[in-house]
Amino acid sequence: MNRKAVFFDADGTLCDMEKGVPQSTKEALKKLRENGHEAWLCTGRSRAFVSWYLEELPFTGMISACGATIEKNGERLFNKEMTPEIAKKSVEILRRYGLVPVMEGADFMYYDKDEYNTDVNWYTDLITESLGPKWRPIRGNEDCMHINKISAKMIKGCDAEAACRELSKYYDIIRHESGSGIAGTTIELVPKGFNKAVGISAVCRLFDIPWEDTIVFGDSNNDLAMFEYAAVKVAMGNGSEKIKALADHITQDMFHYGIRNGLEYLKLI
Repeated sequence: MNRKAVFFDADGTLCDMEKGVPQSTKEALKKLRENGHEAWLCTGRSRAFVSWYLEELPFTGMISACGATIEKNGERLFNKEMTPEIAKKSVEILRRYGLVPVMEGADFMYYDKDEYNTDVNWYTDLITESLGPKWRPIRGNEDCMHINKISAKMIKGCDAEAACRELSKYYDIIRHESGSGIAGTTIELVPKGFNKAVGISAVCRLFDIPWEDTIVFGDSNNDLAMFEYAAVKVAMGNGSEKIKALADHITQDMFHYGIRNGLEYLKLI
């Protein structure tokens, strides 16, 4: 069998913010690697927010921040950052239009806890706990934030359209379907020209992986680019309608053995 490179989204695909990674998924990834295939994390999370329950999985490497950061065997190979000036301006624009900025970097995430709290997202405290010393406030760091992307949180009364218009000169904008898991109230702002497909393509060039051997698993709209790019696409049962429409196969959700069943369907385990 040809060696395959399988790229997995994190939230909603491999893991749950509260429950971590199902045991069946851990076992399936271990078997995938034992069978000689590559397993890459390909997440919208910035590298700073790759939690311990993802760190312990047997990945070949990681693509994080929607393609802005790439590493293999613990070595950071690429890291696209916005300038501190643009990061500061982005915060000002988001706040002007009533959105809450969560600034995501490879080494730190920046947000103010009095602004980004459980009233905005129920899982905020889980993020803070996961980050530990990798959390920093925006306040006091306005001029020195090193970020790859932004998660802008929509709250009642905000003008997300106006904010996106102003920020579109710097970022590509990913909108999520309402009710689509933890991302439903989030607008992701990714450096222009970057997405998960760009990250996967770079990995393929760096490590001589043929396009026809690429497989992706995902569930949300920040997976659309990699679903449009990869040779084989597997959507999770909880996936967005746009993702399911692009899929070659739809497996179950993660808590009903979706990763294991999907890899078995592809005869990789």
